[in-house]
Amino acid sequence: MAGVTDLVTALLTPEKLFPAHWEVPAKLAEAMGYSLLAGGKRLRPLLVIAACEALGGSREAALPVAAAIEMVHTYSLIHDDLPAMDDDDYRRGRLTNHKVFGEATAILAGDALLTHAFYSVVQSSRAHGVPAERVLSIVEDLAEMAGPRGMVGGQTADMDGEQGLTDLDSLKYIHLHKTGDLIVFSLLAGGRIAGADERQLEALRRFGVNIGLAFQVQDDILDLVGDEGKLGKKTGSDVRQQKVTYPYFIGLEESRREVERLTGEAKDAVLDGGFSDASRLLEIAEYLMSRDH
Repeated sequence: MAGVTDLVTALLTPEKLFPAHWEVPAKLAEAMGYSLLAGGKRLRPLLVIAACEALGGSREAALPVAAAIEMVHTYSLIHDDLPAMDDDDYRRGRLTNHKVFGEATAILAGDALLTHAFYSVVQSSRAHGVPAERVLSIVEDLAEMAGPRGMVGGQTADMDGEQGLTDLDSLKYIHLHKTGDLIVFSLLAGGRIAGADERQLEALRRFGVNIGLAFQVQDDILDLVGDEGKLGKKTGSDVRQQKVTYPYFIGLEESRREVERLTGEAKDAVLDGGFSDASRLLEIAEYLMSRDH
């Protein structure tokens, strides 16, 4: 999938991000590009493409949505790093956005990425002929899963938890929404572009819920025992910020078994989903379970 990563990254460069006739303040465009092009796994775009191609859909038609979800994810990271949130100095081995451009510009860069994502989604119809009804569903899903019912709701619950948390069910809610919902969105969006039926969309949703939770539990594990050089950030931040995690509640080894169990359920979902070729989705699930960064 390295080729997919390169294609998505190309769409996020300053030359491709905006239509040529748009006038965008240079500092704002630079701040947006600084975080968009800071590297990262491009997991969510990969899931959009993998779900679309599992159903025989067009990669080119899915690329604008793949770029859009990376914009939403990047906006969330910029805001998450702010002093009012996690107050982090580094992200992916580089100074965080607000450390380079100042808090006000970082907030605006995040705002701009979120709103520009919806413009990018629409281009899958304008430029590639995806039926408008499918794009309408993608826009609806994005608003639901990035907003108060989804990622923002999960972030709010996470902040409330820091005031004195919580139990495992509350932590699971945070992980499912703060992290998992954008993963579920990516899979559903790829499926919708390819014309998935209800059974296939439900299989993608189950796959996404399980790998989304497995992804975050693995993050909890890596924050304790990961390699700072590979992660591009300091480990132990959860402990320093007194955040509870899966290892805190159930221990390190049981957390590892939970990642394996969730990954197995995700694989079962796609194997039962009636896809023409689910191999790429299964490879991604396996990678997420064994990743070290």
